[in-house]
Amino acid sequence: MSDHEKEIGIPDNHKLVQTDSKWRQSKGLDTDTYWYDQVDETGAVVAKWIVKDSTSIYPPFGRNISSEKVG
Repeated sequence: MSDHEKEIGIPDNHKLVQTDSKWRQSKGLDTDTYWYDQVDETGAVVAKWIVKDSTSIYPPFGRNISSEKVG
């Protein structure tokens, strides 16, 4: 299970399908933003998510992952 799947907490029989991504660097953070469709075992979209995965560009290089359900 990926870090993004763990953050969202999807069931084992669901998958995340990435639909878009964007990279941004600002104020000492390298932030990747991902848009996902959560699909069930039949392939039906059951939710949409935005996941932000940020890493500090300065030591100690901390990481933060946050998610928001948008549909």
